[in-house]
Amino acid sequence: MAFLKFRVYWEEDDAIYRDVVVKHTQNFTELNNIILKAFEFDQKHDATFFRSNDIWKRGREISKAVYEKEYVAPPLLMEETTIGSEIIDTNQHFIYLYDFVKSWTFLIELIQVIKNADADMSLEYPMVSRTEGVGPMQYGTKGLLGKTFADIEEKYDLSEAKEGFGEEGEDAEEGDHDKEDDDNKEDDDSAEDSDSNAEGGEFFEGEAF
Repeated sequence: MAFLKFRVYWEEDDAIYRDVVVKHTQNFTELNNIILKAFEFDQKHDATFFRSNDIWKRGREISKAVYEKEYVAPPLLMEETTIGSEIIDTNQHFIYLYDFVKSWTFLIELIQVIKNADADMSLEYPMVSRTEGVGPMQYGTKGLLGKTFADIEEKYDLSEAKEGFGEEGEDAEEGDHDKEDDDNKEDDDSAEDSDSNAEGGEFFEGEAF
């Protein structure tokens, strides 16, 4: 028995990938499941593999089911097809398509064949052996904070906080208007004082000094 290590790249960013290890006797349903687990996707949608080559051309499908569409050749079924039976090259390629509506696409490359004697038999296969990069989020947008930020947002209700900032800005504007009114009042008072001083000056002109 041999163990096959595949590198599974997200098509939109090859810096994001997962390495998975499977037994060559396991089938494509198990490969399907470990890929979804590796990228934290659910298993609710349709999926298919394509045989491929070095330029990522799509060949015959290895599908979860036979779907209502035109096929160049009848698809193989995941449950009935062992992974080892489809390895015809030392760097065999497959393309994996998940959720035909959103078309999540992953590029799969065989990067290592491990002999039975060199494998760690204490591990459960298939397994994820390496994770690189923050993977795409199946629903919505995934940031570096991930679920943590969502928890913070829910706890502190940041949506209300945003509205609060708006009110604070309005308060600030009202404060500015009040300040302008005070300034105008001071100017008026100063003008009155000036007038009084002017009148006082005329009064003192009549006095003998």
